[in-house]
Amino acid sequence: MASRILHRLRHALAGEGDREGPVGSGSEAEEFPESSELEDDTEGLSTRLSGTLSFTGNDDGHDEERSPSPTERRGSNLLTRQLQQLWRKSRGSLVPQRLLFEVTSANVVSERNSKYVLYTIYLIRLGQFDKTPAAIARRYSDFERLNQRLRRQFSCDMAGVSFPRKRLRRNFTAETIAKRSRAFEQFLSHLHSIAEIRRSPVFLEFFFLHDLQGAQRLTCTGIYHEALAAWSNAHRLQDKLGACHSGHFLLTLAGLAVCHQELEQLEEACADCEEALQLLAAQDSHPLLPAFLQAHIRLAWKVGKDKRPSEARLQGLQEAELAGQQPPSLKELLIKETLA
Repeated sequence: MASRILHRLRHALAGEGDREGPVGSGSEAEEFPESSELEDDTEGLSTRLSGTLSFTGNDDGHDEERSPSPTERRGSNLLTRQLQQLWRKSRGSLVPQRLLFEVTSANVVSERNSKYVLYTIYLIRLGQFDKTPAAIARRYSDFERLNQRLRRQFSCDMAGVSFPRKRLRRNFTAETIAKRSRAFEQFLSHLHSIAEIRRSPVFLEFFFLHDLQGAQRLTCTGIYHEALAAWSNAHRLQDKLGACHSGHFLLTLAGLAVCHQELEQLEEACADCEEALQLLAAQDSHPLLPAFLQAHIRLAWKVGKDKRPSEARLQGLQEAELAGQQPPSLKELLIKETLA
């Protein structure tokens, strides 16, 4: 059983099969065959998802080793901490990866005339215990759209990336869901291991654009508690994905500042503005800069922090005619911003 766990871990964290040969080689096709959808891994993932789905864990003799003991079956088969400990012990033979993509639940959802499976995936930093994992919830069609867009843009890099095929039936069985869950974990890990794809807007926005759109709608309608949760998750996602220098990240900080201020969490709102101003330290023409300076001046005064540097910078922008006399507020900018 330990050997199977380590073998799975090497696939998920290092993409070992993805690096054994050149792109599109026969060895890669064998390692992640599209037709099999990782049929030998149903038991392990079924056990891990058993809190959400009633998986039996029996796979008609696929496991040739001994059956897991009751101790091994207690709770989750592989907790995040255990995965990271195993990774550290075997890292000498692995190519380190920054993130682990782990499907933690899969729920069958029925909406009007449609029915689909919603997969919850956690993004977890490796090498240390991650106290703030970020989560996304996506269905098969979302993954399929990402796969198609990336294949159009990165045809050569995507030649060696496998994707679970569609099924005409048995889409909602425990076995199929378990296989697809494992396939999606490997799919995201493989994509993240390719630098060009990892940094591409198509890949990044798959993770956080949905949260940003939802957070924007909630903020505009004044549902600040729920909006704050969505902005916060988008912030964690962008941080883990290394997307902290984009316009989306600054917009996320604006959303956090607005919600924290509306909820009378002024210290947090001030910290959001300070984080944004640090990122904008070398930019004097960014459209969000005057609004962040204006917000920071008001918040710093209320919480007893030094507001003079922000006042001086805003005055400098106004003298250089880079900011109007009354710049729009962060909330006004959030409402006007189009997230597509």
